[in-house]
Order: sequence, then structure tokens, then C-alpha cells
Amino acid sequence: MGFAEQRFDVNLSILFTELPLLERPAAAAAAGFTAVELWWPWVDSPTPERSALDALRQAIEDAGVRLTGLNLYAGQLPGPDRGALSVPGEESERFRANIEVAAGFAGSLGCGALNALYGNRVEGVDPAQQDALALENLVLAARAADRIGAVLLIETLNRPESPLYPLVSAPAGIGIVDKVNEATGLGNAKFLMDLYHLSMNGEDLPSVIERYAAKTGHVQIADNPGRGAPGTGSLPLEDLLDRLKKAGYDGWVGLEYKPGDRPSTEAFDWLSR
Repeated sequence: MGFAEQRFDVNLSILFTELPLLERPAAAAAAGFTAVELWWPWVDSPTPERSALDALRQAIEDAGVRLTGLNLYAGQLPGPDRGALSVPGEESERFRANIEVAAGFAGSLGCGALNALYGNRVEGVDPAQQDALALENLVLAARAADRIGAVLLIETLNRPESPLYPLVSAPAGIGIVDKVNEATGLGNAKFLMDLYHLSMNGEDLPSVIERYAAKTGHVQIADNPGRGAPGTGSLPLEDLLDRLKKAGYDGWVGLEYKPGDRPSTEAFDWLSR
């Protein structure tokens, strides 16, 4: 099948970041893409002014691209944080305040996936306490996602780059997916299968695909090593995406890689090949 058979969207929080946020949707469209995804763009505010939300919505609509995925508030990302929902105190409250705002924004654009990053372990806090808080917040997020007809994504990261993040294997991520679905009865919690993070963890990617494709709600890619574009590392991404299709995954594939020392517009030459 190959890359030509895939539906790719561009993550505007890692590509086209040389441009102001409101110019990125149009840049993605000019590069030939019809869909984009985003980390929560306002890292300091889970509840930004309505004018900021409206401006970004208008930029996406004017560009004629579809928003396929949006992260819920995750703290300083990029930065030291890896989510807020399991962090007791102010960060957890900021996550809860963000849920309806993010769901409303996503719903207004027909976005079908909200990504909830779990959050780092906190020194001096019982992991069981964090996990209980996480489940409470994920249930709230899953219900909000359900109200807009979206899935709630649970993402596995990698231990070398996120040593305090507890979900650093596919089974760990799937375990949380199952717990959320059991708690809500909605069945809309899904696995975000990021092939770069899984490869950094040394997982058997064909086996992960075979076992968990049915529970996967979104896929993201970058090559490894380096987190660059396909072809800059050694991951057989074309083959892995073919395996996903054969296993039944027919959703979007998010391009979440670093463009390197070149403009983002030059980081898609692998697609023409």
C-alpha cells in the first residue's frame, strides 16, 4: 500500500512553529494537507479569552482544513510537564476547568478526538492517589468527549524523554483505556498509538499493532532516532502503517515530527517519494 494510501494530518504544535499560531493552518493547507491537530495552544491558560478561541477557530475555517485532534490542557508542553490530570492541587483543577472549554472548541470544528496526557509522577505523592485522581478526571473528560461525539485518547510516551511519566508502554496505556471505559460504560476511550514513543521504549511494534489496533483511536509518527521526518531514521514506518491498515485502522495519521534545521515546508519531501 505505502504512504500514498494513508490519511496524514499535520501537528501544528511541532511543525510550522516558525510561524505565528494563526498562520499555521493556512501554511498546512498550502503544503497540501486537509487536516491538522494541535496540542493545547495556550500553555498558561486552560480557559483563554473567547476572542483567542474565536480567532483560532476562524483561522482553521478560513484555511479550509479539518481539526482532527486536540490535546486537553497539559501544563507546560513543550516543556517540563507531561499533562495535568493526575497532578493534585492547582494543575488538576486547571485540567478540570479546561475540559468543557476544549470540548466546546473541538466540537465547534467537528473535531473527533481529545487527547488527555496523564501527567508526571509527583515526588512525595502516593502513586495510587495520583491514579485515583487521574481516573476521576479521565471519566469527566470521556463524558465531555462523548457529548460532542468524540473519542478520548490516552497516550503512551517514552521513558528516556519522559522519565516521570508512568505510561511508558503500550500495555500501560491500554490498561488506562480499559479502566476509563469500565468506569463510564461509554466505550469512547481509545489508545493513541505513537510509533515514535513506542519504538523509543524498545517495544515490538508489529506485535503492538496486532494486539491493540482495535483499541486505537489515533496514530502519530516520527522517525527514530531523532524524531525527524520519515526516512531520517531507521523505523520502517511505511510497513508499520500498512500493518495498521491491514489490522483495521483507517483513521488519520498525525505527523508529529521535528522538521530539523529547515523550514517546515521542506519537511514533507518524503511524501512525494
